[in-house]
Amino acid sequence: MVVLVAVVVLINLGLIGFYAPVERTMGVVQKIFYYHLSSAWIGMLAFFVVFVASILYLRSRQLKWNMLAIASAELGTIFTTLVLITGPLWGRPVWNTWWTWDPRLITTLVMWFMYGGYVLIHHADLTCEQKPRIAAVYGIIAFVNVPFVFFSIRWWRSLHPVLVTTESSGLGTEMRITLFFSLFTFLLLYFTILWLRTRILTVKDKIQAMYQQRRFE
Repeated sequence: MVVLVAVVVLINLGLIGFYAPVERTMGVVQKIFYYHLSSAWIGMLAFFVVFVASILYLRSRQLKWNMLAIASAELGTIFTTLVLITGPLWGRPVWNTWWTWDPRLITTLVMWFMYGGYVLIHHADLTCEQKPRIAAVYGIIAFVNVPFVFFSIRWWRSLHPVLVTTESSGLGTEMRITLFFSLFTFLLLYFTILWLRTRILTVKDKIQAMYQQRRFE
């Protein structure tokens, strides 16, 4: 599986670097767009998984859902960090500034802080029984901001473009193929790392439980 992901990532890099044409206005810097958009969509998907897994944990109290939520929150935070890094790099030639208080940028930054806080909860000094429950409730509440990020450019006046993945978007055939392949690559990368990270967290939890049990024997 890891080998397959590596091959797909290399193909995606080739498509972005050599297959997708250079945009006439922005030049080579426009190619950051493929990483930026893919990171944004997968980041929001990751936070949706946190939302669903948190609900399932509160309903069942099964730790597997808590582990899934933690792993997805960590990945979502990483992808959102990539969004906040690549966004200014891509938008600087157009906006002539690294940062502007645009609704999409503000809501994305708030989302990053909220899920960064979610990850920190799992490193807080709380009992094993308290931590999953508090994190699950917080994970549900934090998701309220995700729709604001998605619809911000439709609800408020924004400099951020609304992407339509059809011919009317102005993207040529090569650009659209590269974009869809990038989305597929990031999706595959997300689910692969999510599976690995969830397994690591599960094994770590079992080891800690065994250690605690031996301490009290």
